[in-house]
Amino acid sequence: MTDLREPLLAWYDQHARDLPWREPSASPWAVLVSEFMLQQTPVARVLPVYERWLDEWPRPADLAAVPTGAAVRAWGRLGYPRRALRLHAAATAIVERHDGVVPEEYADLVALPGVGDYTAAAVASFAYRRRHVVLDTNVRRVLARTVSGVEFPANAVTRAERDLASGLLPDDGPTAAAWAVATMELGATVCVAASPRCAACPVTELCAWRRAGYPAYDGPPRRGQAYDGTDRQCRGRLLGVLRDSHEPVPHRRLVEAWPGEEQRERCLQWLVADGLVAQVGADAYALP
Repeated sequence: MTDLREPLLAWYDQHARDLPWREPSASPWAVLVSEFMLQQTPVARVLPVYERWLDEWPRPADLAAVPTGAAVRAWGRLGYPRRALRLHAAATAIVERHDGVVPEEYADLVALPGVGDYTAAAVASFAYRRRHVVLDTNVRRVLARTVSGVEFPANAVTRAERDLASGLLPDDGPTAAAWAVATMELGATVCVAASPRCAACPVTELCAWRRAGYPAYDGPPRRGQAYDGTDRQCRGRLLGVLRDSHEPVPHRRLVEAWPGEEQRERCLQWLVADGLVAQVGADAYALP
C-alpha cells in the first residue's frame, strides 16, 4: 500500500493548485476559516469570500468582536449559513480558551464549536504539520478506489476505512500532512466522483479499482443534492433578502421572496430559532 506514496507526493509537487490557505504564510486561523468554508462548497465559490473574510477579520479576536449578523452577512451565498455562526462561535472560544491563538492539539481543536473530527485533524495537520488521519470525501474516494477496489466508500466512515488510512499515513508529521493534502487534491481534480481522469492519475497502474475492471458501485444509495423547491432553497432565499438589506425587512418583502406560505413561515421560524435571523418588532426581521 505504501507504494502509492512516492508517485502521489511527486505528482502533488508538480500539480498542486495555488490556493491561499496552502501558502507557507497562511496562519492557522486562515486554515481553519478555509476548512469551514470548503465544507460542501467548491473552491471557486470559496475563494472570493475567503479573501474578503480574512481582510476583514485576520485573527479570531477580530471576528469574535463583531455581532454574529456580520458573519452571516459576510458569508454571502456560500450556502449552509450555520457554518458562519459556528465559525463565529469557534473564534469566540479561541479567544476565551486559548488567548486568541488557534490551538495545535487535536483534543483542543475538536472541542471548539462546529469543529468535528475531520476539521480538527485537517487543521492540526495542515496548519501545524501534526500526524493525523485526514478523511474528507475526496480522500475517502481515492483510497476506496486505489486500495479497496470499489468505486465509492460507504456513506459514513467505517473503522476498517480509518484503519486503512492510518496504515498508509507516513510516520513523520510534515510528510503525513503532505500525503493528506496530496490525496485530497487527487480526489478533487483527477479521481473525481463522475468521469475520473484515470489517464492523468499518477497511481493508475497501482489502482485496485482499475485492475478489477472498474466495477460499478453496488452499496447503499448515495445521498443526493436536490435543491429546487426545498426548505434549504427557501431559507436561502429569505436569508438573501435580509443579507442584502442593512435595515430591518418588513414581512411583506419575505412574502414576495417566497410566496408559499406554509413553507415560508416554517423556514422563517427555523432561521429565527437557529440564530440566523432576529425578529425586530411585530412584523420585521433582520440579521442578528
